[in-house]
Amino acid sequence: MTKRATNAGAADNGRRIWLIVAALGTGLLLASLDQTIVSTALPTIVGDLGGATHLSWVVTAYLLASTVSTPIWGKLGDLYGRKRFFQAAIVIFVVSSMLAGLSQSMMEVIAFRALQGLGGGGLVVGAMTIISDLVSPRERGRYQGVFSALFAVSSVLGPLLGGLFVDHLSWHWIFYINVPVGVAAFAVVTVVLPAIRNRAKASIDYLGAAVLAAATTCLVLFTSLGGSSIAWSSATSIGLAVGGVALLGLFALVERRAAEPILPPRLFTLKVFNVASLMSFVVGFAMFGSIIFLPLFLQVVKGIDPTVSGLQMLPMSLGLMIASMTTGRLISTFGRYKAFPIIGTGLMTVGTALFSLLTPDVSTLRLSLSMFVFGAGMGLVMPVLTLSVQNAVDPRDLGAATSGATFFRSIGGSFGTAVFGTIFANVLAGKMAHLVGGAPLPAGVTGSDVSPKLIASLPAALRTGFIQTYTDSLQVVFLVAVPIAFLGFLTAWLLPELRMRRSSGLDARAEAAATAGATAVGDDAPQLSIPDTIPVDLLLSGDPVPVGRARGHDDWRHDS
Repeated sequence: MTKRATNAGAADNGRRIWLIVAALGTGLLLASLDQTIVSTALPTIVGDLGGATHLSWVVTAYLLASTVSTPIWGKLGDLYGRKRFFQAAIVIFVVSSMLAGLSQSMMEVIAFRALQGLGGGGLVVGAMTIISDLVSPRERGRYQGVFSALFAVSSVLGPLLGGLFVDHLSWHWIFYINVPVGVAAFAVVTVVLPAIRNRAKASIDYLGAAVLAAATTCLVLFTSLGGSSIAWSSATSIGLAVGGVALLGLFALVERRAAEPILPPRLFTLKVFNVASLMSFVVGFAMFGSIIFLPLFLQVVKGIDPTVSGLQMLPMSLGLMIASMTTGRLISTFGRYKAFPIIGTGLMTVGTALFSLLTPDVSTLRLSLSMFVFGAGMGLVMPVLTLSVQNAVDPRDLGAATSGATFFRSIGGSFGTAVFGTIFANVLAGKMAHLVGGAPLPAGVTGSDVSPKLIASLPAALRTGFIQTYTDSLQVVFLVAVPIAFLGFLTAWLLPELRMRRSSGLDARAEAAATAGATAVGDDAPQLSIPDTIPVDLLLSGDPVPVGRARGHDDWRHDS
């Protein structure tokens, strides 16, 4: 083969990889957009369908289904191949989006939002894991950076699209827009993504999946509804918390005995996985807990309408996008990653400290700088958490490990939102009582549940006092976030820096299978259906690639 032909083949493979990344990224963007686009349209949906008392469930249903299903999607991909389940996730997401748009009642919206969450969980973990099959950890950084940048885009694009659809079309279009985009993503995935068959016999851990789903449901409901729909001290809240913890303990026992555990216990013997999971929880706690209150500051304190406030969040998204893509490229170039989460969590700590100093008369420049710093911190951390885990684990556990890191970040975000929300509500209630000196509040003013238009209608003296009280309460929330972000910074120093593999997930599995086959004898020989090597042109040709797994092969370790 001539050098020109080799270069042409490499260029064609590179284009095919980017086409696959575009399809995976589209699915990822659908899932991440759907978490932000709905919030803008919620008041309009309630006005059209009623059911204001169930409003929070429109968000909770998606979060719950997505969090519960993430580890299950990851394990199913490990066992039976990822392409078919990524396609299934797209179909579920598209169908549920159409049904949500056609909903005639709030209960129907909630039900189909839960179905959307089920598909969304598969889209996120599927995209992150499929790219690990095709690209080595050394080269994967640049693609993980792109995926992280998509989250940044969705945080700005979601509220803007939601506002545009509500203002110029109808709220139904926040769901309908997913249909053509999802169909296009499905078509591209079907054509360009290789069908990787896993012929090894496998069993599904139904009991483990059920126990994990029940435990996650209890914890997410506890954090989502506690302090709002139900009191923290109520029997329901306490029951959910105790039940969730007890079920997690039961899940650990079930997984020890399962043939194919949803989250294999061997993952927790790896320091990289343990540290990255803890960081995912802490970063999710600080990140989601902080981000949710910035729009409140912009809309209530600064008096900016929702669409413009979305635009003012652009510096954070820009910082995340630039940092994540730069981090990915630097990891691919130098093969090192540990410095990025250390710097990133440090910037997040500085960002939350800057947020705690915000005042009603803060300049746009200073506010934008604070957001950019916090966003850049997130961009430095997010790609590394997934990449470091994928680089460390046994190739057969890529899906379970990837979904595990995502799962812990979602749980952390759920707890962060609940804890910060409770702190904010309690601090604000106390300060409001002091503000009005025990007198009843004006009609419609209920503390945290106010609108900028309502505040503007208050008498000047009360309006100024209310805005300052609101600001002081938000400052307390951001101040509490500082030590949590700093805990992430301290944890980042514990993350081991392992040599970045130069083989893709499929190649690594082939090498592990070949090694196991060479050392096994008699009945102990692993049941394999995998070639010793997987040529890149075959991998990217779109033809099915048979991949088996070595039974009992447990000596894949990069960790000490």
